[in-house]
Order: sequence, then C-alpha cells, then structure tokens
Amino acid sequence: MKQTNKHLGSKFDNFLVEENILEEVEALAIKQTIVLILQKEMSKHDISKTKMAIIMHTSRSSLDRLLDLENTSVTLNTLVKAAIVVGKKLNISLSNI
Repeated sequence: MKQTNKHLGSKFDNFLVEENILEEVEALAIKQTIVLILQKEMSKHDISKTKMAIIMHTSRSSLDRLLDLENTSVTLNTLVKAAIVVGKKLNISLSNI
C-alpha cells in the first residue's frame, strides 16, 4: 500500500495552521529578521552591546533579551529605540490574509 503525504502540494502556511503554530512561527521569523538586521547594523557602526544599552537607556540584560533570536516578547518601544540607535526607522504594516 502506497503511503501519501497529506501535505504534499499544499501551502506551507496551511500545514502551520493545521499544526496550530502559524502565529508562533511568523512571530519568530519576524523577530529573527529584526535581530539579524540590528546585529548587522551594530557591527557596521561599531556599536557594542554595552554601548547600545547605554544609548537606549536600558540594561544590558534587556538588550540581550531583545537580541535573543528565540524571545519574541519585546515591546514596540524597545524596537523603535534600537532601530534609531543603528540609524534605522522601524516600519510595521498589516496586510490581508
């Protein structure tokens, strides 16, 4: 008897919905993208974590949480401050599903 993959040919988003993890995966992907951009810009502008935390008026541990690829619990205010420090502007948009 031939086994078939019920997800073969379906959209990956459909699989994530069926597994009830779409929102979690999307949030993690967005956070990881932001962190990678921040790290790249910190390196480009020679900004250490300590210097970044001082400029943002936050603790080093708070900055470590912001730069943690797996921690999606971050405030918009923190993201905006971090973006400004590296010379960027945070833009958020909503689109249709």
